[in-house]
Amino acid sequence: MAFEKKVAYYTERVSSCLDRALPPVERTPERLHEAMRYAVLNGGKRIRPLLIYATGECLGVDEARLDPAAVAIELIHAFSLVHDDLPAMDDDDLRRGMPTVHRQYDEATAILAADALQPLAFTVLSTAESLNDREKVRIIGIIGEACGSLGMTGGQSIDLASEGRAISEQDLQLMHGLKTGALIRASVMSACCLANGISDARSAALRHFSECLGLAFQIRDDILDVEGNTDVIGKQAGADLKKSKATWPALFGIEESRRRCAELLDAGLASLEVYGKSADPLRWLARYIVDRPM
Repeated sequence: MAFEKKVAYYTERVSSCLDRALPPVERTPERLHEAMRYAVLNGGKRIRPLLIYATGECLGVDEARLDPAAVAIELIHAFSLVHDDLPAMDDDDLRRGMPTVHRQYDEATAILAADALQPLAFTVLSTAESLNDREKVRIIGIIGEACGSLGMTGGQSIDLASEGRAISEQDLQLMHGLKTGALIRASVMSACCLANGISDARSAALRHFSECLGLAFQIRDDILDVEGNTDVIGKQAGADLKKSKATWPALFGIEESRRRCAELLDAGLASLEVYGKSADPLRWLARYIVDRPM
């Protein structure tokens, strides 16, 4: 079956796993648990878990062994969004077409909810019965690095420091590679850890694919902020311009941003040639990510 026809299945699968992993709202502290569930279960395309499942299909990994990484990555992603939306960060009021967590609840609850989601991700991995100890350690290391100062937290720091400043293409690419690309790379490489007998060359091909896709994803996000519709993209369009954010369109223009996005997509897809048709799920998902609607 084509991966496109399995997206709804995988989305529902990881959402069910997330529902089971999150504490119930009836358990004390109720308000904190309600906010955690609101942050995670209020929609979203589940792009990062889908990348894990698509990579798993490419490498022949059983989906049940992919579930812990898919859940952990999405919990980390949700944690990062709650923090990014705070008034001290990007000060956003809308996420996935709904009020951000600090608007729905309050700042303190939002901070605590995000703080609780991060360790929950690693608890899910460390207690996963479908993984052996070596696999757990490797995936925890990959995801831990992706969300730290050498990953998305570092990228957010550079992003905040760059507001209102003209930065070089090299610095912008570094920022995007950390803030957005690191978790996308971690999604692909986490699934790669679970494959039997994969060579270094094939692993490097997937890593290059994920790095190209991560940068293309963020450039597309920058374009959507300029041209997208708030009701479609689920967050306030034009926010980057209003805050004088360093983005690809702001530095290089829309047409150059589109050209660079297409170039990165082509380079990423070329990396998958070594996998033949088995990489078709990743090819479809990469095109979907880069061409997602405005």
